[in-house]
Amino acid sequence: MTDRLRDKIVPVTAILLGLVAAWYVFAYVMNAPFQRDLDRRAGETPGFSEFVVKTMTQPKPTLPAPHQVAVNFFENTFLRKVTSNRSLVYHAWVTLSSTLLGFAFGTVLGILIAVGIVHFAALDRSLMPWIIASQTVPILALAPMIIVVLAAIGITGLVPKALISTYLSFFPVAVGMVKGLRSPDIIHLDLMRTYNASKAETFWKLRLPASVPYLFASMKVAIAASLVGAIVGELPTGAVAGIGAKLLSGSYYSQTIDMFSALVAGSLVAVLLVTAVGIVGRIVERAMGGQSA
Repeated sequence: MTDRLRDKIVPVTAILLGLVAAWYVFAYVMNAPFQRDLDRRAGETPGFSEFVVKTMTQPKPTLPAPHQVAVNFFENTFLRKVTSNRSLVYHAWVTLSSTLLGFAFGTVLGILIAVGIVHFAALDRSLMPWIIASQTVPILALAPMIIVVLAAIGITGLVPKALISTYLSFFPVAVGMVKGLRSPDIIHLDLMRTYNASKAETFWKLRLPASVPYLFASMKVAIAASLVGAIVGELPTGAVAGIGAKLLSGSYYSQTIDMFSALVAGSLVAVLLVTAVGIVGRIVERAMGGQSA
C-alpha cells in the first residue's frame, strides 16, 4: 500500500511543482512590460530582484502569481461568511446545485437512450448518429439559445442551466452504458437463452450487472462535463451568483486574481464530484460482489 501511494504521489507532486515553477516564469514574463511602464512613469529604476517582486505583487496583473491566487482563494473561502456574495463557497454551491440537477437528468436520459439502443436495432441505426452529431454543436453557441427560448416561455433560474448540463452529461453516459450493456460474452447470452430467460430477465440479471463498471466510469466524465455546462450556462444569463458569474464579473473589471481563484474553486469542486462518483461506484461494485483494484 505504501509503495502504491508513493508511486502515485511522487509523480503527481513532481508535475505540480513543475507547473507552479512554469506559472511563476510566465507571470514574470507577462507582467513585466506593464511593470516597466509603471516604473518609467514613476521615474524609478529598481534592481532585478525588486523588479521581479513587483511583477508578482501587482493588484491587477495580466497573469497573477500562484501565491496571489492562493491568498485570494483562502480569504474568499475561509474568511468570508458562506452567505457573502464574495464567498467562493457560496458561488460554488450555486453552481453545484445546477450541476447536480443536470447530472441527474443527464444520467437518467443517457441510461434510457442506451437501453433503447441495445434492445431496438432501429434506434441503434437511427438515433445513435444523431446523438453523436449533437455533440458537434459548440455549447457556447447553444447555451444562449436555450436560455432565450426557455425565458420566452417563462422558465428561468436553475432549470435552464441544468438543461445545459444535461446536454453535456447525457452523451458519455449513453455511450458508456451502451458498451456496458453489450459487454456480456456470447456464451453467457446463450446460457440465458438456454434457461429460457426473457429479455427483461436477461437485462436485469446479466446485462445490467455487467454494465455497472462502464456506467460509473462514464459518470465520472459526465459529472465533470455537467459542471462545465453549469458554468457556461451562467455566462449568458447575467447571473449574479455562481462560478461562471464570478468569472464574468472578474473579466469586466480586470480582476484576474478573482478569476483564477474562481477557476481553482471550480477545479476543486470537479475533483470532489469525480471522487464522490468513484467512491459510490466502488461501493456499488463491492455490494454486487465485485472486487476493487
